[in-house]
Amino acid sequence: MVRPKKNRVVAFKPDISYFKPRGIPLVDLEEVTMTVDEREAIRLSDLLDMSYEDAGRSMEVSRATFGRIIQRARKVVADALINGKAINVEGGNYSIAGETRIFVCEKCENKWEEPCGTGKPECCPSCQGKYFHRVSE
Repeated sequence: MVRPKKNRVVAFKPDISYFKPRGIPLVDLEEVTMTVDEREAIRLSDLLDMSYEDAGRSMEVSRATFGRIIQRARKVVADALINGKAINVEGGNYSIAGETRIFVCEKCENKWEEPCGTGKPECCPSCQGKYFHRVSE
């Protein structure tokens, strides 16, 4: 049985998630995918010049795991730059640092928080009800 991947903590999530070469229509381009945690690894290591140890601590993973994440991210960037591909940033196992979402159950009116980046909850943690909605506060 494979061990589940631990969520990587991402401190910065910009609204921009797609990059492509200029002057080439999107329909004519191949696309590569970079995960949100891989983009965070590039930000920490290459933009902020953090060591693998410090960056791993920031993302709450080991230095070795951070090394594997940054290696995959750099390979995606290199492939896109050298071969003229578009980069789509999406997915991955991550949670947004310090951000949570608030849900309210329509059945029992329970209010609870979930970390960002973990997907929609299965059910209300109190009554296991399936009918709930997200609220903003």
